[in-house]
Amino acid sequence: MAIVLGPNQYGKAENRLVTVSRNGSVHTIRDLTVSTSLRGDLADTHLTGDNAKVLATDTQKNTVYAFAKQAPVGEIEDFALRLGRHFVGSQEPITGARILVDEHGWNRIDGHDHAFVQGSNEKRTTAVTIEGSQAWVVSGVRDLVVLKSTGSEFHGYPKDPYTTLQETDDRILATSVTARWRYTGTDTDWAKSFAEIRSVMLKTFADKHSLSLQQTLYAMGEAVLQAHPEVAEVRLSMPNKHHFPVDLSPFGLENHNEVFYAADRPYGLIEGSVLRDDAPDAGRAWSTLPAF
Repeated sequence: MAIVLGPNQYGKAENRLVTVSRNGSVHTIRDLTVSTSLRGDLADTHLTGDNAKVLATDTQKNTVYAFAKQAPVGEIEDFALRLGRHFVGSQEPITGARILVDEHGWNRIDGHDHAFVQGSNEKRTTAVTIEGSQAWVVSGVRDLVVLKSTGSEFHGYPKDPYTTLQETDDRILATSVTARWRYTGTDTDWAKSFAEIRSVMLKTFADKHSLSLQQTLYAMGEAVLQAHPEVAEVRLSMPNKHHFPVDLSPFGLENHNEVFYAADRPYGLIEGSVLRDDAPDAGRAWSTLPAF
């Protein structure tokens, strides 16, 4: 029996980067978390401890900060493409790179040029993979919390001796959306595409009369693909943030879907992908990313 080294990569995870652009007294904040991963001819460091082909993770970290100084960060997809192409192009043993970027939102305080308040936990994301001369971009959003107070039902499911959940034709539907979409190329107006895709998903969530969170998930992915030919595939992970009506009968009160207990766990987790039947091959786009 032989023992061999399998697929491997290494990098610097979760580099926190904040940039301030100053246009006179008016400042603009960009707040990013950047993770770098490199792969290639790296067997020696694993098998013998020879680090001659290992670009130190500290160097990767420094590169992130230097690139942020040398040119404006711009769209996170472009920043990740620049970093990934730099690592692959400047280090002969390195044949592939994966750059992950989360952007954390800040809003300007009304009436102030250089004071900000942090927005929700929602994050714009991108994952750029470089393999030789090829590049794949998967962008998305995470922690996008949405809720609608009606327009959702859940019934018709199997019943067995362990079933206690009551059917309903009117419930709160709430979830925290993680969505990732795979682009067909890299010649895209990233900011415009992101804003429009986010808007399409929110409108579909709000407008679609839901018989299940699964139905809503598919409708959101389908709407994105119908509106955006530059997208080949959408993957969504949507936990069901349950809101249970509180039994107020012990107090002589009726609860007409007005008072709820918001449970944080356990929760139903609905995940799925929606893609074009003629979508180009995903290549390395999803490698090292969660399935959804």
